Amino acid sequence: MSFNKYEVIYMVKPDVREDEILKLIKQYHSLVKQCGGKNIFMQHQGRRHLSYEIAKYRDAIYIQMNFEGNGKLVQKLAKNIRFDDNIIRHLTSKQIENHKEVVLSTL
Repeated sequence: MSFNKYEVIYMVKPDVREDEILKLIKQYHSLVKQCGGKNIFMQHQGRRHLSYEIAKYRDAIYIQMNFEGNGKLVQKLAKNIRFDDNIIRHLTSKQIENHKEVVLSTL
């Protein structure tokens, strides 16, 4: 089974207490690990001002997660994040390895 590298960024409501945020981080770390994810890296990026209002919030707490896994893991993680009331938005992206830059030139 081949694994791909993924990055997930999710935004937590600004009124969630710090201990609950740490609980969320541990919860999603455990979920990825239980589903066979490898090389899990989590980073609490702190509170940031949003450029536009999301779910009546102008600020959010950003959490970044990088891991290696398969598509089923990503689907399960996205489903859990989607139904979590403390998370107002999330984005999952597949990381591309060894991409070569293409330079177009004109004569």
